[in-house]
Amino acid sequence: MKSRCSLRVLTAMALTLTGCATSELSTAPARYNSPWSPSVASDGAVVAAGRQHKKGLTLPAGYVLPSDFKALAAGTSSVLPPRTGKPYSLPDLIDVAQSANPDTKKSWEAARNAALAVGIIKSTYLPYLSAAVVGGWSRSRSDKTNASLTGDGYELNADGTPGRQSHGAGEVQTLSMKWLLFDFGRREALVRSARELQLASNVIFTAAHQKVMYGVTIAFYTHAAAASRIKLLRIALENARHIQQAAEARLRHGQGTIVDVTQAQQATAQVELRLVQAEGESENTYVSLLTAAGVSADSHITFEDVSGRPLSLDDVRMSDNMVKAAVARRPDVLAAYAAARAARHQVTAARDAFLPSIFTTGNISYSTGHMALSSVPGAGNDATLNLSGSRFSSLILGGVSIPIFDGGLKAALLKRAHNQEESANATLKQTVNESIKQIVTAENALHTSLSAYNAAGRLYTASQTSFDASFTAYTHGAGSVTQAEMARNGLLDSTISRSDAYYAALIAAASLAFSTGSLG
Repeated sequence: MKSRCSLRVLTAMALTLTGCATSELSTAPARYNSPWSPSVASDGAVVAAGRQHKKGLTLPAGYVLPSDFKALAAGTSSVLPPRTGKPYSLPDLIDVAQSANPDTKKSWEAARNAALAVGIIKSTYLPYLSAAVVGGWSRSRSDKTNASLTGDGYELNADGTPGRQSHGAGEVQTLSMKWLLFDFGRREALVRSARELQLASNVIFTAAHQKVMYGVTIAFYTHAAAASRIKLLRIALENARHIQQAAEARLRHGQGTIVDVTQAQQATAQVELRLVQAEGESENTYVSLLTAAGVSADSHITFEDVSGRPLSLDDVRMSDNMVKAAVARRPDVLAAYAAARAARHQVTAARDAFLPSIFTTGNISYSTGHMALSSVPGAGNDATLNLSGSRFSSLILGGVSIPIFDGGLKAALLKRAHNQEESANATLKQTVNESIKQIVTAENALHTSLSAYNAAGRLYTASQTSFDASFTAYTHGAGSVTQAEMARNGLLDSTISRSDAYYAALIAAASLAFSTGSLG
């Protein structure tokens, strides 16, 4: 009867635990085609399911989530203050980005975790010590048939048969030790693999800084090009208004026509439209620059004017040795090479797992009370060692562990390590080829942009001469407004083309420096 009751209790406990696990499904979205209703605290914060919170808040309908201002406060970037009397230069913004951009912090943490991984593996060379204190109460009963009821310790069972009852309480204190002494180099291979991965993480940390610098540089020059375009359009707007004023003056003096005036007004309106569009684009590039620097887009700062700086128009070509040296210092190539060496050490570790291991283990225990224990139960990965019946006992063992059969697990791990090594080597080759391609492409882009800037300069000179002549002739009664507007449009296009080519050359130079791993 008691056995059946115990079985029922255990079954009920098992069902209860199973229900606890599956009951968490109620915290997930109920259906795939209907909105999810989040748990919201009294202050409006979105909280994890199961946490205590006050209900009764009105939530937005449908798929609109509530505003969690705690998340906003935790993730908001700092505002970059304006500098009195001195605008921010490109080196200033790069310096800010080194500490403000989240990418540098994440790569730094990844490098630190890689260093800790080496320390974790090295810790396996040391012995593992653990202490345990176990206390409790025990009771046992052994059935005894054909025994005298007058013997000590014997009682009648529920069915009338005699049995021996024993119980007691006590405490056991143990200090256990495990130490892997020798494993034929498996841990050494794992340490070397972890060190290679640590090297890769350190290289990637440098690459993250180079990437941040490159992103800030590209965003800075892109915004400078947009700001320069606004200045040029304002000058073009003044020229269009001058032509419009000349057409209106000629109409007042009976020398022009209303068609000339409306044509000049149309040209002025077109320039005004382009100016509005350019101002909107400049706002977008401003926000992109602040985001690249890792600061809040609410910052209101000014930037240094880098227009008008002389550019070297000499042809830039890299020799084969220069390309090889550039590829050899690129962070992605160095990281891929370190990853390939780490994969090679992983193969060594997987191969050494087939070899025996020499270990030693032991414990010291001290027991009090009358509780009879032959072993100490463990929790988690703690070892459970047998104890003697004495009050104070010690045990030390040494042995050799020889793997015999594991269902092909070690063979599968070795095959996977070989596959990962092949994949790492293929990744290294692909990274080298892609690096050469990027360097050559960046070199060609710089050559093209410098040539375009040189040609745009000649076009600008000719367009300025044409506009000056056409506008002077029109104001003196010779020529037409159409010729003057065509010359003005040509001058506007040439000035914008020269400005765009100038900043494109700066961007191409930064791209070449980044692709060669020399952006610092």
